[in-house]
Amino acid sequence: MEEKVLKAMKDAQKPVRPGDVAKSLGVDSKEVSKAIKMLREKGLVHSPKRCYYAPVEN
Repeated sequence: MEEKVLKAMKDAQKPVRPGDVAKSLGVDSKEVSKAIKMLREKGLVHSPKRCYYAPVEN
């Protein structure tokens, strides 16, 4: 799930809300929120503004 969420964020090319990612993947937003939480802990995703998330640029 984490890889799918990260790919969807990269494909969006802009900060996205968990609900938008869930809609594009066709899954529950709670699953996406859990994946985002894990990705944040790993340092792969950051929040440029409240309630929006984007992949960290390497």
